[in-house]
Formats: sequence, structure tokens, C-alpha cells
Amino acid sequence: MGMFKRRAKTDGAGQAGERADLSPLLLQAEDMIEQVGRAHMSWGLGSADRWDLDQRTGVITWTFPDRTAAAPAQILGSFAPGAGSWMWAWANRSLLPEMSRDSRRFCDWAEANGHPGLAQPKIDADEQAASTLAALAFRVTRATGFYKGPGANSSYVVITFGAVTLTQADGAVSTFDIKVG
Repeated sequence: MGMFKRRAKTDGAGQAGERADLSPLLLQAEDMIEQVGRAHMSWGLGSADRWDLDQRTGVITWTFPDRTAAAPAQILGSFAPGAGSWMWAWANRSLLPEMSRDSRRFCDWAEANGHPGLAQPKIDADEQAASTLAALAFRVTRATGFYKGPGANSSYVVITFGAVTLTQADGAVSTFDIKVG
């Protein structure tokens, strides 16, 4: 499934020095995304009929014919291929501030760790660079779920999420949670 594939090596986001310093972190991030992606596929991530994100409640919901899956969520950012840009969620005025705490947390980390280029509100990026930024933020914020929500014109929003509550059509409820080490 494409949403969990490791990126190919490129010049991606940030300057050459930033990439060199961040290489181990990026490899960890890509491995984590792959691992949690496989684990979440066990309840159906990537195969839902639809998905919705309620900014007021901070909950993402995936709907299947026989169940729903819901989890607390954060928006990391969005990629717009037509514009060739990545925008951090904290810089997107259409998002409630509560939905972008992890986005802000990553940018604060980037600035504090000598990577201010990664903390700009909007960054020129191709799809690989956007994937790199999202993966680094996923790793730094220690999220336990990763979802690329499709949008119009091949754009997408990157959403991280926590423990998933599964509700079957008969009302049975269970929780799926991953601990990230």
C-alpha cells in the first residue's frame, strides 16, 4: 500500500547539512510509519469507505460497512502538488489551533535543534520532500498512527492519531492501541 512506502533518496527538504544530521532520525521515522501502518491495517486503515475529521472534537473517524473506527487526531500539515508546497498545520488559518499542537511542537523542536528551515510556515516541496517533513514530525512527536487524507487535485493532509476505538455494527466496542518505544 503506497501510503507506507519508504521514500527514495533525494535532496528533499532542508539544506544538505540538515539532511545529514537528520538521516538517522528520518530512517527511524520511516521505519516507525511502516510498522504502525502495518499494525493499523489489521483493523482496516486504508480500506475505509470514507473518513471524516471533526476539528471541534479533534476526532478522526473511518467508516466501514460493518463498523467505525475513531481516534483522537492531530494535523501535521498539508501538501499541495500544484503549488509545490508543504504547509504546517499551525500556519493554516482554516484549522483550529487545537488541531495543530503537534505541528507546532515539531517546528519548535526544529528551531531548537538547529533546523530553522524546517520550521517555516510554508515550504517549497515536491511529494518526497513533503513526505520527509511529515515523517520527521511523526517521529519527533512520537505519534502512534499516521494517515494521509486525500484531498482535491492530488493534495493531501497528514494526520496523526492515537488509540483507535472500533465500534461494530452490533454495538461491540474494542480499542486498538500501539505503544511506540
